[in-house]
Amino acid sequence: MADVAGQATSIRRVSVWLSLGVVLAVAAVVVVALPFLRRPGITAAEDRLGEPDELERRRLELAEERDRALAAMKELEFDHRTGKVSDEDYRELVGPLRRRAAEALRALEPRSREAEVEGRVRAPS
Repeated sequence: MADVAGQATSIRRVSVWLSLGVVLAVAAVVVVALPFLRRPGITAAEDRLGEPDELERRRLELAEERDRALAAMKELEFDHRTGKVSDEDYRELVGPLRRRAAEALRALEPRSREAEVEGRVRAPS
């Protein structure tokens, strides 16, 4: 009977230490994460992301079109190399994909150049 009581006391001690460890771990995570959750001095309303404007939406559409064209080209290249697509079919299909990717890249290029120039102008010398 005394042995059972000793085991119960031992189990309680382990439970207390495990509970204390869990509480300490949660507190440590909260303390470490707080600076990353919100910048100091900013209200919740100021911390929200706004809707992208028309120019930003167009840029995102172009980037998605570029990514789709490049992914299709990659898949076509893989299928050609594995023999699923013949040389004639490959030549017929790759041209329009290249044009789509090139058009999207050209449309995105002026925006990236403007951002690069603005970055140089704003950067301290």
